[in-house]
Amino acid sequence: MKGDKIFINDKEASSYTFKLDYYWMMGDNRHNSADSRFWGFVPSDHIVGKAVFVWLSLDSNKSLFNGKIRWNKLLRTVK
Repeated sequence: MKGDKIFINDKEASSYTFKLDYYWMMGDNRHNSADSRFWGFVPSDHIVGKAVFVWLSLDSNKSLFNGKIRWNKLLRTVK
């Protein structure tokens, strides 16, 4: 970036299109994965395996004692 202009490979750019599909990935904290090295956007060709089940599902709009935990989604398999 120079001033208010953005450059990609030394050429001025006004837009950019990602070449790969990206997915938000997050660790499960078994290995201190709350560390940012273990979460973020990952290109599809770097993903090994697939999600098998939902461990926990929370509703951010509800309080802990008023339906925050989505009991009907816990430990369900991902289709």
